[in-house]
Amino acid sequence: MKENSAIRILALDDEPLMLKLLSRMLANLGFTSVATCDNGYAALEKIGHADGAPDLILLDLNMPEMDGVEFVRHLVERQYAGSLILVSGENERMLQSTVKLVHAHKIPVLGHLHKPATPEGLNTLLVKWSPPLPNKLRAAKKTYSADEVRTAIANGELINYYQPKVAVATGQVVGVEVLVRWRHLVDGLVFPDQFISVAEAHGLIDDLTRAVLGSALAQASIWQAIGLSLRVAVNVSMDNLASLDFADYVTKQTADAGVPPQQIVLEVTESQLMRDLRAPLEILTRLHLKRFRLSIDDFGTGHSSLAQLRDIPFDELKIDQSFVHGAWNNGTTRAMFDASLGLAKQLDMEIVAEGVEDRDDWEFLRSTGCDIAQGYFIAKPMPAADLQGWIKNWEERVRKELPAGTNEPT
Repeated sequence: MKENSAIRILALDDEPLMLKLLSRMLANLGFTSVATCDNGYAALEKIGHADGAPDLILLDLNMPEMDGVEFVRHLVERQYAGSLILVSGENERMLQSTVKLVHAHKIPVLGHLHKPATPEGLNTLLVKWSPPLPNKLRAAKKTYSADEVRTAIANGELINYYQPKVAVATGQVVGVEVLVRWRHLVDGLVFPDQFISVAEAHGLIDDLTRAVLGSALAQASIWQAIGLSLRVAVNVSMDNLASLDFADYVTKQTADAGVPPQQIVLEVTESQLMRDLRAPLEILTRLHLKRFRLSIDDFGTGHSSLAQLRDIPFDELKIDQSFVHGAWNNGTTRAMFDASLGLAKQLDMEIVAEGVEDRDDWEFLRSTGCDIAQGYFIAKPMPAADLQGWIKNWEERVRKELPAGTNEPT
């Protein structure tokens, strides 16, 4: 970390006593380049001087004239390149909302402190600071036309990657989620956020889904032949469910591949609000009757709702990663997770938690009675050829590092 004396810090708070307290804490921690302001307008003037722009701002949210949220907007307009620490007497949910807003503006937030701040709490956040890389500009993602995406589908340029899903109680690998990639002849591996929306906007998503499903079924058949029994989850958008022949298509393709329908999970996602439930409800109900498993994906976000749980015979509820990662240490996120988990249990649905990023997330899930976990702590998406080797390594990791234990909810 850069020497404390070289880091320029600005404390912004309308309370003189708080400014004195923060200044004293910073001095005791070895920070000698500290300025203070009691209002946002004065702070913006300081930021306007290139040679004196602070590396870090300690920002109070609730101030007269210009509140902290408005101040952040002005920072964005001035292309502020430093970091923020929020210091406020507001409640946890208010602070979390502000942190999310600041992150959306691409300004680093080291964390937040409740008033009165403590030296220990302040120091914990200060050690996270690192200087921004000079002149580092984020390259804009390339956009692709509908014709390019259409050609990619037709030429078989889409490939499937597979992200493992494991039983939380035992660590056993129980399935994979299929995640499509585009093997572009010039640009290399292109991720779905660069072409899925194009496919949806230009009526190509049905062709894309059928290509992904066909490849996934062929791979499931290969795994089955070597004794590897895995549930294979494929994402299906509501656009796929507009054609009444979709259920028959899925059924025929699965039968032709020799894969039991119970091994196929259709994860239903919504990019657009359903205007007419009749076709999707018929298709999903028929697929359920034919013993395909249905999963409601990203529950709690977008248009997924309690009404869908009431109307559609889902077998599985997939809790969105925004309610999983860090839930062990965040009261609001934990409440959302617990509500989703409790609802799924009452409806006798299997629960999948995505976004398991670290050991803390894993241990949290083990304490709650969640069924299945998915996320980078377990594995990133991988080509099919890498899966068997990964399973061996994972089983060894479970044996040494993650021994199975009781899975009693707390």
